[in-house]
Amino acid sequence: MIANGKDNGEEMFPIVNEQGDIVGAATRAECHSGSKLLHPVVHLHVFNSKGELFLQKRPEWKDIQPGKWDTAVGGHVDLGECVGDALHREVQEELGITFEEAEALTPYVFESERERELVNPFKLVYDGVITPSVETDGGRFWTSEELREAMGKGILTPNFEQEYNRLFNG
Repeated sequence: MIANGKDNGEEMFPIVNEQGDIVGAATRAECHSGSKLLHPVVHLHVFNSKGELFLQKRPEWKDIQPGKWDTAVGGHVDLGECVGDALHREVQEELGITFEEAEALTPYVFESERERELVNPFKLVYDGVITPSVETDGGRFWTSEELREAMGKGILTPNFEQEYNRLFNG
């Protein structure tokens, strides 16, 4: 959730174990403070029928990885919300699209210096209009060659690079 052009540090997230069972709750600020409290997120990889992958550019005001290219949709599961509802909410908020069903991929734990996330990734093939919201600095489709060239150069988020290689280059 955005408050005055920045993330709302008071937003409440569920704290989960590695199986996704809720074991507590904490604020966004607590989860992103280096506490390593495991909290669930959703990611959606949007491909077009040509096999190109849509990425969003993270705004400069984001508290994690500002200005880098990232998964088309990435967002936190709010306290009291299920993963499926979070996915549909985030996709509508960030890309302005609705869809019936996305392919669920294998969840995994991502850890950085500041946080630990239980990532619930999904894949969707979509050829309709995408309208990135003010939560992003826009977005575009990338070819696999463009993605390979950008890897490891600080253009893409480390989380995206790791996830892309795990899910699609395995």
